[in-house]
Amino acid sequence: MRSKTGSVLAALVALAAAVLFATTATASAAPIRIMPLGDSITGSPGCWRALLWNRLQSAGQTNIDFVGTLPPQGCGVAHDGDNEGHGGYLATNIANQNLLPGWLSATQPDIVIMHLGTNDVWSNIAPATILSAFTTLVNQMRASKPTMKILVAKIIPMNPSSCAECAQRTVNFNNAIPAWAAATSTAQSPVTVVDQWTGFSTSTDTYDGVHPNAAGDQKMSDKWYPAVVDALAGGGTATPTVTSTVTPPPGGCTATYKMTGQWQGGFQGEVTVQNTGSVSRSAWVVGWTFANGQQVTQLWGGTLSASGAAVTVRNASWNGVLAPGASTTFGFLGSWNGVNTAPTPTCS
Repeated sequence: MRSKTGSVLAALVALAAAVLFATTATASAAPIRIMPLGDSITGSPGCWRALLWNRLQSAGQTNIDFVGTLPPQGCGVAHDGDNEGHGGYLATNIANQNLLPGWLSATQPDIVIMHLGTNDVWSNIAPATILSAFTTLVNQMRASKPTMKILVAKIIPMNPSSCAECAQRTVNFNNAIPAWAAATSTAQSPVTVVDQWTGFSTSTDTYDGVHPNAAGDQKMSDKWYPAVVDALAGGGTATPTVTSTVTPPPGGCTATYKMTGQWQGGFQGEVTVQNTGSVSRSAWVVGWTFANGQQVTQLWGGTLSASGAAVTVRNASWNGVLAPGASTTFGFLGSWNGVNTAPTPTCS
């Protein structure tokens, strides 16, 4: 017969093993912490977060925790409403005032989903200055967690009654984001651009030209969802958007080529497309041929196809419609060696 002492020891060993197993299981099942970061579009009340949370839950993504130092602000449905959506805040001020490190320290996110810059654009701050602030914020995120996954939005359109220039400023800012993201992303801490712009209308999807209404919240949630699922799975890029080809209408159209920067082996350029006709256009196509072996390595604000020295760029889904006299701009990065003669583009 086993002694009482032996039985007690066996029981204690079993209990210790059970505690160890439970502790290990709990640690391995720690939820992935997601910080929604932004301004009032994210936080006041930011009901796209509620829609996103519930869609993730319904899809089986239950081991997640939305985090932030700000509490939920309604929306009428149960959800994890913690967030870092600070109404009226500018990205440049968040960076200059060193606000983010405290928020990160308090919440320890693994993934940041960021819709930020609307108030900077409204304040007529240059895209390069906003993106410099973004770089500061990304560096702070990586200081908090070197493997941070960062989802950055092309912000939704903006057309407030008090700012006639804001609509075009938003386009200019969004056009600059992809190149910045490509230069900032790393394999360990990828930066993914999530296109919240395309398909979003200030007339039908906002209640004031800036903040999303219920339809806008749904569109924002739908855009975030695949990118968040990809990040949760360990990926770093959003699902590409498939665009259809639209044949441009007849009429006047010009394309003006401009080199905005050049360095050893590389350069950046932009092309301004203008409708010089008397009727609105629903699409455009720009083409040119490089004379010195240059190549486009990345392009934003359009859809690129290239064959040798010949380059063709069609409008993106959001900038094909041009009223008479209106213009839009797309940009690109390229490579060169020896000579970098500017081509003469055509537009149709």
